[in-house]
Amino acid sequence: MGQYAVGDVLLAAVALDDRTPPKTRPVIVIGTEESGLIRICPVSSKPPSDAPCLPLSINDFATGGLDLFSESYIMTSRVLTLRSGDIIGKKGRLNGEALAEITGLLPTVMFPGMSPVRAARSGNSRKKR
Repeated sequence: MGQYAVGDVLLAAVALDDRTPPKTRPVIVIGTEESGLIRICPVSSKPPSDAPCLPLSINDFATGGLDLFSESYIMTSRVLTLRSGDIIGKKGRLNGEALAEITGLLPTVMFPGMSPVRAARSGNSRKKR
């Protein structure tokens, strides 16, 4: 079982809704528990038409990255919980500015043991959808 931190970008098999099967996609860690559960937001190549999301670009990474040929979208309205053993791999880590912007859009429902994110975002030039 790996140790993951808030801001890590991982690969995991997740379904975006009840109608589609799980698909291997990037996810952003937004919280962790000592029990091995992690709270994530999935990333999609298409923005949802019915929910808020944030664009993700290679400039949002502090380390690593994704093979982004076009813009991807962080599904901030779809917060899911996974076991750390379900993670396929780690792709990188977001910078503090991108992470602060994401956490500012998250629903207020959090679970015990979650590390709060305290990072300031300045000069916000990205458009929220």
